[in-house]
Amino acid sequence: MNTPAPVSLSLMVSLIDGMAHAAVVGVRELKKRGRRRPAHLPCRQPGQATPMWNALVANLRLELEPYGTQARLARYLGLPRQRIHDFLRGNRRLPDAETTLRLIHWVCERRAGRDPSL
Repeated sequence: MNTPAPVSLSLMVSLIDGMAHAAVVGVRELKKRGRRRPAHLPCRQPGQATPMWNALVANLRLELEPYGTQARLARYLGLPRQRIHDFLRGNRRLPDAETTLRLIHWVCERRAGRDPSL
């Protein structure tokens, strides 16, 4: 039967002392930094840095020319009509990934002669 090698008592005491010291220092650092979240998480804004979004907006604007199409698109996406305006004309926001994919799908369907928002 294998028996563990005896560990000296002084080695165990120094290991425990080191772990206790590390815990105290860690708690001190946590208190110093605090647990506050940043007030505003940075996100990408529409503009020159988003060429693919700009191309999609140009295509969407062409498809949204007929009266009432923007309202139908908003109903299709489950968003307020004003949010569509913010995305496409206001240049103040970018949609999340799912909404962007649904916008691409909507444009493709409209170009194929089908309107998924009807």
